[in-house]
Amino acid sequence: MKQHEIAEVLSRPYSQELLARDVTRLAYVATDGTPRNVPIAFTWNGSQIVMCTTKNAPKLAALRANPAVALTIDTEVHPPKILLIRGEVELDVVDGIPEEYLQMNGSYQMTAEQRVEWEAEVRSLYDGMVRIVVTPTWAKLIDFETTLPSAVEELMRKREESRSA
Repeated sequence: MKQHEIAEVLSRPYSQELLARDVTRLAYVATDGTPRNVPIAFTWNGSQIVMCTTKNAPKLAALRANPAVALTIDTEVHPPKILLIRGEVELDVVDGIPEEYLQMNGSYQMTAEQRVEWEAEVRSLYDGMVRIVVTPTWAKLIDFETTLPSAVEELMRKREESRSA
C-alpha cells in the first residue's frame, strides 16, 4: 500500500475518531511461534501509533525477533467501526516515564487527586519503559456504511453480477 493511500484512510473522520480512543489490540507472533493478541493503551501522534510497556515485558523478545504487527481499534456499538493497521515496530528503551504513557492514560476517569496519586505510583514503579512505535504500512477502515470487509464486498459484487445476468 502506498503512503498516500494509508494517509487517506487514516485521515477519514471515522479513522480519526478511532485513533483518539484509548485501547488497541496488538497482534504479533510470540517467540514460541504462536499468535498473540493483547489489549494495550496507545496514542496517535499524527503519523505513528505509540504504545508503552515495561522493560521486562515478554512481548519485547517476540517483537525484537519479528517486528511485524497488526493493530485493531474498534467500537462496541452497531454498526461497528473498525480500523485495521499493519506495520513494523521500532522499540525505543527510555529512562523514566515516556510522555506518551502519561497522555494515553489521561482519559481514564480520575479526579485530579487520583491522577496525582496514580502518576506518583507510576514514577515510583518504573525506572524506564519501552516505547513500541508502529509506522503504518497498511490500513483499512471498515465502517459498514462506505466500506465493508473485502469478503463481503466480493459477495455483493457476485450477487450483483448474477442479478445482471
